[in-house]
Amino acid sequence: MNQGRMTTQERQITPPSNTRSKNMSKSAAFNFALNAPTKACNSPSRTAAQLQARLKLPPGEAFDSLIAVHDILGAELPNRSLTVYEAGGGSTSFLPPDVVRRSEITVVDIDEAQLRKNDYADKTILGDIQTYRFAPESFDLVTCYNVLEHVPDVQAALLRFCECLKPNGLILIGAPNPNSLSGVVTKYTPHWFHVWFYRHVRGDMDAGKPGEAPFPTFFHPMVSLSNLDAFAKTHGLEMIYRREYESPRFPEMRARKPLFAALIDGAAAVMNGLLLRKTDVRHGDYHVILRKR
Repeated sequence: MNQGRMTTQERQITPPSNTRSKNMSKSAAFNFALNAPTKACNSPSRTAAQLQARLKLPPGEAFDSLIAVHDILGAELPNRSLTVYEAGGGSTSFLPPDVVRRSEITVVDIDEAQLRKNDYADKTILGDIQTYRFAPESFDLVTCYNVLEHVPDVQAALLRFCECLKPNGLILIGAPNPNSLSGVVTKYTPHWFHVWFYRHVRGDMDAGKPGEAPFPTFFHPMVSLSNLDAFAKTHGLEMIYRREYESPRFPEMRARKPLFAALIDGAAAVMNGLLLRKTDVRHGDYHVILRKR
């Protein structure tokens, strides 16, 4: 999912397996509404637990919002075979298993190591999502998950998404909130600190190795929700779902490093108080679904 450097090299990558798994079961459904909290996942089903394990998402607001996203995609996408473009998809899909099963999925990523680990896409392309172009109106769904913060020119990438999307098609974006506590820390700290955090707080000792997160972060202004909303309104897109939620890093820290997490939670509570609780600085990520008019 690393889009943080430019390349003119664009070629198809052969993944380890050309056939993706067809036996993933459909995720549990939850009610949804624009900007509305979703039902808590207090007793996740076996399927939900499997999804959490596959995506390495702890229980909490992030997973609850993803379940709501899955429900919306299941309701809004046509009940037929689909064409899906995963921009910067790398080796992991955040789509509902049912959508994956009935879709022809194309992944474009700048990281060859990530693409070689991909085992679900029908086509993997080594390329830059800021410049790679498909034929107009090629896809029912475009997804860009945990990628936009790594892109130097977000507007260029969004314009490419709009071009290749069919009328009434959907764009799913999952990204960090640059105005949150984690967003500010990520933006203004060096990359070596991000690697240290992943290794010693999250426990991922492969962090920073080739093809492994964290990747260099740019946080183009277009990543903010207000600017993304403005772009949507001026480019024929309707925002049908939007939710800011607590970054999954917080429940991870509470489980792995409770004393460190208590310190961060305390600092966040003070910041929220100073901001008169108009926002929650722990809301470090968001989901957005856009529909092309």
